[in-house]
Amino acid sequence: MTFCLGMKVQDGLVGLADTRVISGSECYTARKISVYNRENSAMFLMSSGLRSVRDKALTYFDELVEEMDKPFDRLFKAVNAFAEQIRRVSREDRSALLDSGLNFNIYCLIGGQMINDKEHKLYLVYPEGNWVEIGEGTPYQIIGAPGYGKPVLDRTLKYSDSMRFALKVGCLSFDSTRISASDVDFPLDVVVYCKDTFKMVEHRFEKTDLAPISEGWDSRLRNSINDIPSDWVEPVFSGCKTRRAPNNPDKL
Repeated sequence: MTFCLGMKVQDGLVGLADTRVISGSECYTARKISVYNRENSAMFLMSSGLRSVRDKALTYFDELVEEMDKPFDRLFKAVNAFAEQIRRVSREDRSALLDSGLNFNIYCLIGGQMINDKEHKLYLVYPEGNWVEIGEGTPYQIIGAPGYGKPVLDRTLKYSDSMRFALKVGCLSFDSTRISASDVDFPLDVVVYCKDTFKMVEHRFEKTDLAPISEGWDSRLRNSINDIPSDWVEPVFSGCKTRRAPNNPDKL
């Protein structure tokens, strides 16, 4: 499984991706974010699904980018170009994968800004190569393992939030997933993009870096539950009566 999270807020983009890869009985660490910084263009690409599909499509896309005289002037054009590489890999490998009992599986988050984009953009790309744009209404998307980290984002993240807030809640979303899914883990790669800068900034967090945040989050959750008034739950327990154990009158 994978945890990749892309967030679009008013001031920019924040992306997070775990680095754990499971292949059969093997477990290893590998980057799931690719970053492209060129003059007047900046883009990141994250993926979940079959690693072989991702690597082949990305190799084809990298070759295409290297051969271009000029960078893409709109992000959707880069998304279309990568989507075409996914379709190319599908034509080459889908039948062999299906014969081996594997589904053709790749999902991608692509974010950034090109010279003719009026603002920063974030897209979700499906295995078929079609895509949707992530907007203000729900300013994030998780690919891989969405269930565990989604509630904290739904409850807190808004388009008007700062990038620092987005990174904080994104790390909590990752931590919630890591706790519940054994195939998601550190190191955690982070990429941030401040609007109109045309430059991606990368950072990697190790487990020790975020241990105080994780422990503090656990403590605050428990304290918050304890602070909830209890009057409304008393009727549930009103029928519970205790009695003394027959062999030990000092114990209930």
